[in-house]
Amino acid sequence: MVTLVPILTLAAAFVFAIVACWVSRPVTARKVVDRLIRGLMLFPIGLEALWAALGHIVFAEQSAAAIGWAPSPFQFEVGVANLGIGVAGVIGALVASRGYQWGVTVVTAGFLGGAGVGHLVQISETGNMTAGNAGPILYTDFATPGLTAVLLLVAFFLTDRRAA
Repeated sequence: MVTLVPILTLAAAFVFAIVACWVSRPVTARKVVDRLIRGLMLFPIGLEALWAALGHIVFAEQSAAAIGWAPSPFQFEVGVANLGIGVAGVIGALVASRGYQWGVTVVTAGFLGGAGVGHLVQISETGNMTAGNAGPILYTDFATPGLTAVLLLVAFFLTDRRAA
């Protein structure tokens, strides 16, 4: 079940966007993109990172086992990094500007992209195919920040900059 969290949070972002657009009609392209960005900030970036922080800080042995690793003192550092990203993601969903959301996306891309590369190295070098290493998290490590960055670019081009 734990390995489904990345897929569930990504799905929750889309459900959030659909519901948010439905209740605040009329629906426009700008609104859809905005709600998708906020959904991604809230669920797979914010809440998933907070969930990962809890796992790496409080349930370190179980988290390590799910990834196919031995427990390590570095898990606390990974957990604290996840805590910061999670809080930043929630703020990015609720009240932040596009510039702030770009900052969260860049940090998330660096952290998750690096984690994704680490998973690929583990698969290549050790054959680690555990669900916490080679399962959905491997794909969402790249997809979440990538999709968020693409949507932020779309939002930029949809913004009316004539008044500036």
